[in-house]
Amino acid sequence: MAMPRERPPIRPLDAAALERMALRYVERFATTRGKLADYLTRKIRERGWSGDESDPVALAERMAELGYIDDRGFAEARAAAMARRGLGGRRVADALRAARVGEPDRQSVVPQVAERAYDAAIAFAKRRRIGPFGDGSGDRAVREKQVAAMLRAGHGFDLARRIVALPPGDVPPEDDFS
Repeated sequence: MAMPRERPPIRPLDAAALERMALRYVERFATTRGKLADYLTRKIRERGWSGDESDPVALAERMAELGYIDDRGFAEARAAAMARRGLGGRRVADALRAARVGEPDRQSVVPQVAERAYDAAIAFAKRRRIGPFGDGSGDRAVREKQVAAMLRAGHGFDLARRIVALPPGDVPPEDDFS
């Protein structure tokens, strides 16, 4: 029986290898400056570094200047996708913060998220069969759990409470919730 071959040791990264790694990452994934810098820092820590001083943050900034990374576009796309899934503003803000989207870019998305709050809440209620999409047999404990689910999804308390209280089949227009 043949002995398994040992793998050669992984060579430490240098500036050219780090740039190739960054390009490969941004071509495969929608990302932000912060996430790319974190990824490159982790790779340097795992593989080591040879050569001059490394600066993953500067490399991420350069990728953004070249147009490979767009934090605002990332934030808008992520917020729209989360709203379609029925997630509210608080969850969207948390996800953008976790994706390391900068404060100015996060704040530029807030009005769009606020505009879609009702639609997102209705989408969540429909997906989870809450309020007008439920069977109407919910007692107080069930309604409390439904409100709690909507709160965990990032919706405001007043909106969640009003949607849960709606009778089955009665989906009012957004104007009634203003």
